[in-house]
Amino acid sequence: MFSLRRGQPTLLLILWGAVIEGGWPSQSWLTYRQACEAGGHVIKGERGTHVVYADKFVPRAERERAHETGEEARTVPFLKRFTLFNVAQCERLRGDLAEDPAPLPEREIVPLAEEVIAASDVDVRIGGERAFYVPAQDYVRVPPQSAFFHQIDYYRTCLHELTHATGHCSRLGRDLTGTFGSAKYAQEELIAEMGSAFLCTALGIVPSVRHADYIGSWLDVLREDNRAVFRAASAASKAADWLLARHGEAHGSRADRAGRAAC
Repeated sequence: MFSLRRGQPTLLLILWGAVIEGGWPSQSWLTYRQACEAGGHVIKGERGTHVVYADKFVPRAERERAHETGEEARTVPFLKRFTLFNVAQCERLRGDLAEDPAPLPEREIVPLAEEVIAASDVDVRIGGERAFYVPAQDYVRVPPQSAFFHQIDYYRTCLHELTHATGHCSRLGRDLTGTFGSAKYAQEELIAEMGSAFLCTALGIVPSVRHADYIGSWLDVLREDNRAVFRAASAASKAADWLLARHGEAHGSRADRAGRAAC
């Protein structure tokens, strides 16, 4: 199974967009060889999604040189091209790869998302009819979950606003001074919506077509800047990583306390 790692925002966007375009229920991907090794095969006529994977490695000779000299080993960057197939494009795969776990009912609380929201330590206020983040006072406001036609959109919206909040000067320090309709404002909206999409993927919440439409509307504002989406994806990835790291720290602290209490 091909797995995404943090720090691969552009790759995630490509695969996430392909899932929406293909209307597939799964966000799991395999190469042709992996499908065969899993006892199945790609359905005849299905076309794969081409992606390029970027990473670095340390050659064996360089590791040995660094070990002998005590110097830091030099890494070599590389690009590798893959053709991936969604599991929905395959058949006869073994059971654990055939489909994603059944999604939670839309009116059920998503505990992991609740934990991420709480661990952010951002002042999240519930109420009103609109969702927004106020940088000057550093708080987020979102309507109550019952106000959303699709209950899961409450979490998508919270994660969007929390991504905005990561830009505060006490956190990641992005420029939040843009006025509505400006390029700065559009860039920050791209970051927030991509951040929400990345977090949804990490938390097992199915991305919404709204993500794609919303991102597209702000790309129109930035159409003269062909690097805008890459900068926004990088900033969104950092924001998502920041929120997930805070959750990891909080979870680790609880585990430590529980371990000490058991002694």
